[in-house]
Formats: sequence, C-alpha cells, structure tokens
Amino acid sequence: MKTITVCGGRKYKNEMTQADLELELKGNVVLMPIFPPDGDVNYDENEVDILGKMHKEKIKISDAIFVADINGYIGESTKSEIELAKSLNKEIIYCSYVF
Repeated sequence: MKTITVCGGRKYKNEMTQADLELELKGNVVLMPIFPPDGDVNYDENEVDILGKMHKEKIKISDAIFVADINGYIGESTKSEIELAKSLNKEIIYCSYVF
C-alpha cells in the first residue's frame, strides 16, 4: 500500500476521479486536489495560494504522485508538482489518457 497524490489539470476532474478509484481499488491511499463544486467558483488570490500550498503538502506526505496526462497536456502547475516530487525523491507514476 502506498499513499499517492493525484496531479493534473483541474479541467480533467472526471478522469482524475476515475484514476483515484482505480488506485484505491488496488489498495492505495489516494490524495486528490480540491475541485470546486459544480458551477462557477472564482477563488481569490489568497484562496488559490492556500489550495496550492495544501496540494504541495499532500505531495510531501505521499510515497508517490500519479500524473494524469490527458491528451499530452501537462500544465505549468503540474510541472512544478513533478519537480517538487523529484526533489523529494518521490516515485512518479505517469498515466496518459487519449480522448
């Protein structure tokens, strides 16, 4: 059993949630990014900063990160999360989804 933080673009909520389920069914503890509830939610700069810091804390306490690469897209935020994981010698699991 590993603790794994899922990383990827927030616009791919459904794909990341599916990855969460599959990883948990394999016996892992999975930490997900915070997704806004359905509908338009506009976070202020402070809230965005807090959510980013909390996601990085999840990476720090994880054994690995799971990078959901959707149609070849890895954004700047996810790239920084990969770099953080590398600097902490975390396992990085890449999974490409093509639609």
